[in-house]
Amino acid sequence: MRISPVLVIAMLCLPAPVLQAQIKAQLPSGPMTPPWDKGIQPISRDSYWNAVECGKQGGARPACVFYDAELCKNDDFTLAMYTPYKSVAYEVWRVVKNGQPPPTPSYGEAQRTRVTIGVTLAKGSQNTITALVIKRGGKTIEPTARALDAAGGKFTFDFAPFAPTAGIMIDVAGKLRTRSCSIDRSVLAGFR
Repeated sequence: MRISPVLVIAMLCLPAPVLQAQIKAQLPSGPMTPPWDKGIQPISRDSYWNAVECGKQGGARPACVFYDAELCKNDDFTLAMYTPYKSVAYEVWRVVKNGQPPPTPSYGEAQRTRVTIGVTLAKGSQNTITALVIKRGGKTIEPTARALDAAGGKFTFDFAPFAPTAGIMIDVAGKLRTRSCSIDRSVLAGFR
């Protein structure tokens, strides 16, 4: 069977399919102290003081503050979570790391904080980020706010999609391919 040159040229002119790759999210190995198994939630008295204790650990990179450091490791992007808990823990850690007494971060500011997923393009990646959504229970959840730039983006959500009652999928769309990060319920429970 002979293939027409016109057909070959037409096939070459078709856009390349958008590829999708799935990654399974993992928390750092070993125990995170202080313990936490309630997932991301609005700040409360308990989560506030747990976050202060987390930040007091100091050190180069305590797992309770930087639990998301290699959460969905891949060659296209890195994720960073910003939550009320993390805002308190990070502020305390930053000050303690510099040899100063632990501060008392603003509880009111932590109450106003929502969940933001920061996406940064990995070094050498050409897969410019175009969108991020969460999928849960067959539904797609769009961010309440988003900001994109050449290096990645920030995507803000309410707390409900992160409740540790069922797994979620975070889809990060890029110009070349979409990466999907599967996060099971037990990993969500360890988020702070």
